[in-house]
Amino acid sequence: MQAAERRVDKSKTKHEPWRDPHAEAYVRFENITKRFGDFVAVNNVSLKIFKKEIFCLLGGSGCGKSTLLRMMAGFEAPSSGAIYLDGQDMADIPPYERPVNMMFQSYALFPHMTVEKNIAFGLEQEKGLSRSEIATRVTDILDIVKLGQFAARRPHQLSGGQRQRVALARALVKRPKLLLLDEPLGALDKKLREATQFELINIQESLGVTFIVVTHDQEEAMTLASRIGVMNRGEIVQIGTPTEIYEFPMTKFVADFIGSVNMFEGQLIEDLPDRARIQSDELGGTIFVDHGISSAPSATVWAAVRPEKINILRSPPADTKENCVKGVVKEIAYMGDVSIYLVKIDTGKTVRVTLPNVERLSDDERIAWDETVWLSWHASSPVIVTQ
Repeated sequence: MQAAERRVDKSKTKHEPWRDPHAEAYVRFENITKRFGDFVAVNNVSLKIFKKEIFCLLGGSGCGKSTLLRMMAGFEAPSSGAIYLDGQDMADIPPYERPVNMMFQSYALFPHMTVEKNIAFGLEQEKGLSRSEIATRVTDILDIVKLGQFAARRPHQLSGGQRQRVALARALVKRPKLLLLDEPLGALDKKLREATQFELINIQESLGVTFIVVTHDQEEAMTLASRIGVMNRGEIVQIGTPTEIYEFPMTKFVADFIGSVNMFEGQLIEDLPDRARIQSDELGGTIFVDHGISSAPSATVWAAVRPEKINILRSPPADTKENCVKGVVKEIAYMGDVSIYLVKIDTGKTVRVTLPNVERLSDDERIAWDETVWLSWHASSPVIVTQ
């Protein structure tokens, strides 16, 4: 999750149409349900996506995200509900007439054709396009995806990242209103995937095409998306910017699914507008937060604390007895930019702590295995969820 945490949240630097009550949605799913026999793959989903967004549908296998994408493409028909694109009802429009293109994980390039021919293939099937116009559009898109020098090569002569860009160029050259990407970077190795994510963002911004991306990869969604829709069991359980999803999860599922988190169950013992306290047997102490929760007295709640928000010390902090617990270091993983510590506290629960390696320390200066430590965090760090 480290790469996702380091990303710049594009939503904070650009116009956010989803916050404008008067903004018109470009894509609308209205009460969409899809059944396969007795199995409900998508359950009454309503969703608005705005023009020029990169919207990511994020979730585990079988959550319904690809089914939702396939209904937008016209490959599946909803059991109930309606889908609109730019104000037009898609119900009676077959897939080949929709102003939509879809890019698959496999890329599905023609192995016997050059890069140039692969990209031109879709345009050559359209009526009314001259050869010169096709050539111009192919040249332009090759320049955008930075593959002009590879135009005469065949797919087997390209790297995985280059093949991915050919597939993207082929999907974009027809100038669709909407591009659907199903696990677009899944076939790439980690380093290439990270580099390609930023290339995708730059290409999308230069063309202004709306993207809907399906992925199970959290870092990919956090890097690409203007907003994310987290799916579980056929439903969208939270929609928000990457920062909102990560920092302010609304449910236990979202908190646990996005990144790493420490979850402490407890009972609410104080709840005022500016503060709340939770007695947690799992922690073996009190959790203090600097805001109210507005929940029932003595309600069971969960405090979610991200590993990077926890301090690890060799002596107990002098200024507080809340948000503080003693433990013993049981595992250490050195990851280069960060180190991960698994600390077993007195209640038997294991707490995960992530520390950036901002200084080059000697072995004697580093916290070691089996060392007794104290963990603490700021009152703004926990997110309290009730379900």
